Amino acid sequence: MMFVHRSMYVFLVLAVCTAFAGQTKKYGKEITLKEKTKVSDILADPGKYSGKQVLVEGKIMDVCKKAGCWIKIASDKKGESIQFKVKDGVIVFPVSAKGKTALAEGVVSVKKYSKEELIEQAKHEAKEQGKAFDPSTIQGPSIVVRIDGEGAVVQ
Repeated sequence: MMFVHRSMYVFLVLAVCTAFAGQTKKYGKEITLKEKTKVSDILADPGKYSGKQVLVEGKIMDVCKKAGCWIKIASDKKGESIQFKVKDGVIVFPVSAKGKTALAEGVVSVKKYSKEELIEQAKHEAKEQGKAFDPSTIQGPSIVVRIDGEGAVVQ
């Protein structure tokens, strides 16, 4: 009899873990757009999408470890990604979201930064991520393309 109870307990634990493994988590506002835009299309012609509301989908390559205030979403083209930045504290992405798939909606932001601004930004990100930073790796000025995030679904 003890074997049956132990087997049922193991079965229930496995069933619960399996159910939670595929769970979908919503962050921020509801997604309203139906048509997805490829990350590669945004990066290929940022001016065309600047200020426009978009819906992108891709694997989460990285998450802000300090405040959960951004995720990097992989492009459909190898080696490309786009940052999905949210207002600090409004949406907090858990580090465990890394490797999952995001469906994310927001407004494309295209900004030109001086070399000095890029160095300051990279210093800040390196500190957040606990990584070393070498200012000589920064070339500038540069255009930074990101999505100012409003809502996302992670699964």
